[in-house]
Amino acid sequence: MRQILFWIAAIVITLATVIYQKKTGPTYPEKATYTIDNQTRTITLTRSGETSIDVEVTIDSLPLEWEATLYYRKYPTTTDWITEPLMMNPNGGVTTFLPNQPAAGKLEYYIEMKNLVTQETQSIKKDDPVIIRFKGAVPAFALIPHIILMFIAMLLSNLAGIMAAFMHSRFKFYMLLTIITLFVGGLVFGPIVQHYAFGQAWTGWPLGSDLTDNKTLIAFVAWLVALLVNRKEDRPLVVIFAALITMAVYLIPHSLRGSELNHETGEIVTGIITTFMH
Repeated sequence: MRQILFWIAAIVITLATVIYQKKTGPTYPEKATYTIDNQTRTITLTRSGETSIDVEVTIDSLPLEWEATLYYRKYPTTTDWITEPLMMNPNGGVTTFLPNQPAAGKLEYYIEMKNLVTQETQSIKKDDPVIIRFKGAVPAFALIPHIILMFIAMLLSNLAGIMAAFMHSRFKFYMLLTIITLFVGGLVFGPIVQHYAFGQAWTGWPLGSDLTDNKTLIAFVAWLVALLVNRKEDRPLVVIFAALITMAVYLIPHSLRGSELNHETGEIVTGIITTFMH
């Protein structure tokens, strides 16, 4: 019964952490509100795109007397904004597209709307433009194992930490499983995913500043220390500490301070180990 309770607690903590990380990450779609004819509406704005596909920007419903214009430019730059009108689509809304960019290339964008009768204007994210980053398509054989193993690693980390806190005899077993899954998911499949997405194998310490890679490395080192310390005798406090560190790094939004294209040089600035894609 105790083990069942430990598993339930680990699952709940893991799910809560994953949901938080996903919704706070810089690539998660952003929702914005705007008011047209005294009606408040919501629009979903994309913050992640693929290098080979233009990104659709759509307002689901816009009265006929209103027109909408998309403003965008490369990020981070101070160049003039490029404008694209949103045109009627078959679903009754208006649509335009952001042009695809090279791997790690970013655009910032916002929308302005104008009533052609009253000349009233409304804007969406003009004061705080949305930033979208582009990446190469990652094949399922790399992405799926990476996601699953990183999820399992977080689950096992929480389980090992909880068992260590209650001095359960199996905490060492789950500590070992945590290290294995974290290594394979984060340090084997992670670089493979990076290769396909941005043409770079490693963008963390000591060669780069990508927080996604760095936090994976920190978690792995914490568990490696816990393994070494627990070789000859039980030291559950170190395991609890490793689990807390892992939870902390998982709470850092995914892709924060990730690879970014320098538009002037054409180089990706956060990574150093570059694969044959660049």
